[in-house]
Amino acid sequence: MNKTGAVATLGVLGMLAAACGSSPSASGGKPGGAPAENATFTFAISADPGSLDPAMAVDGATRATVNVAYDTLVSITPDGKTVSNLAEKWDVKPTEVTFTLRKGITCSDGSPLTASEVAANFTQITDPASKSPLRGVLVPPDMKAEGDDAAGTVTLSMPKAYSFILENARDVFIVCGKGMKDRSILAKQTSGTGPYVLSDMVAGDTYNFTRREGYTWGPGGATNSEPGQPAKIVARVVTNEQTAANMLLSGQLNLGMFSGTDRARLEAHPSISKRVIPFVNADVIFHQAKGRVGADPAVRKALLQGLNLDELAQVSSSKTGQPAKVMPMQPTPCAGDNVAGNRPAFDAAAADAALTAAGWKPGPDGIRVKDGKRLTLDFIYTNSLGPGAQAAAEYVADAWKKVGVETKLNGLTAAKLWDTLDRTGTWDVVWNTIGVALPSQLVGFYSGPSAPKGANFSKVDNKEYTDLTNQAMKLTGAPACELWNKAEAALIKNADVTPVVELTMLVASKDATADLFGTLVMSHSIRMTKK
Repeated sequence: MNKTGAVATLGVLGMLAAACGSSPSASGGKPGGAPAENATFTFAISADPGSLDPAMAVDGATRATVNVAYDTLVSITPDGKTVSNLAEKWDVKPTEVTFTLRKGITCSDGSPLTASEVAANFTQITDPASKSPLRGVLVPPDMKAEGDDAAGTVTLSMPKAYSFILENARDVFIVCGKGMKDRSILAKQTSGTGPYVLSDMVAGDTYNFTRREGYTWGPGGATNSEPGQPAKIVARVVTNEQTAANMLLSGQLNLGMFSGTDRARLEAHPSISKRVIPFVNADVIFHQAKGRVGADPAVRKALLQGLNLDELAQVSSSKTGQPAKVMPMQPTPCAGDNVAGNRPAFDAAAADAALTAAGWKPGPDGIRVKDGKRLTLDFIYTNSLGPGAQAAAEYVADAWKKVGVETKLNGLTAAKLWDTLDRTGTWDVVWNTIGVALPSQLVGFYSGPSAPKGANFSKVDNKEYTDLTNQAMKLTGAPACELWNKAEAALIKNADVTPVVELTMLVASKDATADLFGTLVMSHSIRMTKK
């Protein structure tokens, strides 16, 4: 990966976490309630989307907005199964996947969808000149796309076997019609095959969508003419979570997502239906560059022994987290539990002994010393994760002090944190989140070169992980997943990365139900209920 690719990946993955990590899950309303016809569904987004061009849609707010108006080749069910959307069937091979498009699909401008248009969407992203931030993240840079209009097929191919060539397709929104002829209009208009079309907008405030007629090609053959489906959808920009909670309670919103202190009062309110969904893992990662304390695996493992990781999980998530099981966001195509039994168990006495054995002797003030150097660690975290990250950092510092470690805490903005990880390297330990949907999307972070030629920010050199991922990449399905899971376990056993907790988010709704793909509201699934 070149420098541009590495920086782009580091900059967007945390934001894409909300967009592509999880499969759908039902969220509340009044299950079984009488449907409300021709109603308006309003949901909150945390920031203004900016440009609505799907190829440039990298942050959660933008993807949540454009998701209303666009389809993907395939979709996903609540239990993680891949189902039809624009494609009615597909044929997967190790190096390619061929999709056969449904017949009769039209763009919002009335023009028929063509296979060449679909293929051009992938080419747009992989073309370096487009500067799409999705290149190398949602679409591999070396992926080729070809459309056969006569046959109605689209083929995505890779030069080498690629485990998740099918799964990647469910994350790419397909532009068609006028938007393909002039992409500049996509900044403030939509041009897709989705069930709704943007009718008007006020930047920084509201994005209003109107239902299309004749939509019959949704996920699994879904339509937008079922009882209770809204006539209009509004994406409302609400930057303050407390304000969003108040708007939901007063009926100005139908759905919002919450991770902060307002979560508790919404959970307790009888008029609100709610569901907790998995979000992203919080990890402890050591800097393994030469000369850094974390370069010694014995020291890494000893420091982890000095932490009660289960207690740290509760502190960092305000007791709303779940046990971390895999490194990608749940549910991943490769289910399992790669964490349990692979992290060091809490044992302060063993941590003391291991640090001493590694040459770090207790000093006169209790801080360990080796070759005249104090055992001092620079611990960084991002303020954008909320108070939980700071609470985690303070907990770690207190625990490590008890085993003779001095910890200097530094809370940074998300941009500054990644700059420190990727460029300056002035850190020893990071409390971090990397939100990806597939295990293959982690390989560049935990193997290969670091900046400026790659994204291996912590300088991991784990031969077992590299060998296993190289083998896994050549396979698909269960055989591939077995190797991907072993690869993750190899990282965790070696204390290269330590998943501490799976953070969660509260999805709260009123007078509506909907399914989610990660934190994206599935437009075709919305059902309004009478108040």
